[in-house]
Amino acid sequence: MGRTAGRSHAVILAGGAGERFWPASRQKHPKPFLKVIAGKSLLDATLERARRFAGRDRVWVVCGREHARAVRRATGLPARRILVEPARRNTAMAVGLAAVRIAAEDPGAVLAVLPADHVISDARAFSSALRRAADAARSAEVLVTLGVKPTRPETGYGYIQVGPPAAGHRGLRRVRRFVEKPDAGRARRYLRRGGYLWNAGIFVWTVQAILEEIEACAPDLFRALAPLGSVRRPSAAALDRAYRRAPSLPIDVAVMERSRRVWTIPVSFHWSDVGTWQSLAEELGVRPGRTRVVAGDLAFDDEGGNLVWGDRRPIALLGVEGLAVIDTGDALLVARLDRGSDVRRVVAELKAKGRQDAT
Repeated sequence: MGRTAGRSHAVILAGGAGERFWPASRQKHPKPFLKVIAGKSLLDATLERARRFAGRDRVWVVCGREHARAVRRATGLPARRILVEPARRNTAMAVGLAAVRIAAEDPGAVLAVLPADHVISDARAFSSALRRAADAARSAEVLVTLGVKPTRPETGYGYIQVGPPAAGHRGLRRVRRFVEKPDAGRARRYLRRGGYLWNAGIFVWTVQAILEEIEACAPDLFRALAPLGSVRRPSAAALDRAYRRAPSLPIDVAVMERSRRVWTIPVSFHWSDVGTWQSLAEELGVRPGRTRVVAGDLAFDDEGGNLVWGDRRPIALLGVEGLAVIDTGDALLVARLDRGSDVRRVVAELKAKGRQDAT
């Protein structure tokens, strides 16, 4: 609509705590830095995918202050493309910060938002989906989200209810609504009925479209961002003020669930957010009789079906299966794999007791 088309950029969100991966994931070494798939960190794999889409010079990372130095070492990005948040305000503020900073350099930019902790096995298919999403975002000025075709009645993911086809863009669909994590019965109905996709939290839009929708759908957030939009490198004081004013909301809640400009591109490649030790075990092929060792020395396991992350001392498992055994030297977690989501309770309890082990 008369706007100058900009280049493709990729924004990696690396600000999550990853508490369900305790004790391996800590404040100083969070989940994206963990080398859990083929000896490669989740951040490294995300960076490779980002560069396939945007090239080497248009990749950005949003992270917290405590991780900025480690992110720079791991990615090799220049300091100006590592956007350091002074406080945690969830993903809406992180997305908004990236949008205003990129808009100052490239007002017509289209950007892909990529969480730093996903596993995607088919990089080529992923890149193709991002390019198709970018074409739609540019030409129709819409917000595009990748929707993964579900393979099981998963209760740990949000869902997208698919609407009618998007005119002029083969394969893309309008979004009817977003659905919060369902119970098992609803998840089974969604799978049986069809017309629902997993919400992968991967988005593509132009900077102008997302800033317009932030203004329309989340005015408090827009007001917090507004002072940052006039300069390429806002001062630390200006950034602190903006973050003190900003609401703490996920981008899904702040914008995507309220906007009428949302499309989805259904994809069928393998995707996982490896959010728990159980999901990591599934990624690595743990099953009855088959244990997988991420690190360390498994000296004995007579049953199998376990996930082991060891430190220096040998680990022996006798007569047990279906466990995550995570030994980091200073902390030890032994949990049933199907209780992986409850590890946050452990972290919360440790924090309540003021123990340093939690972080």
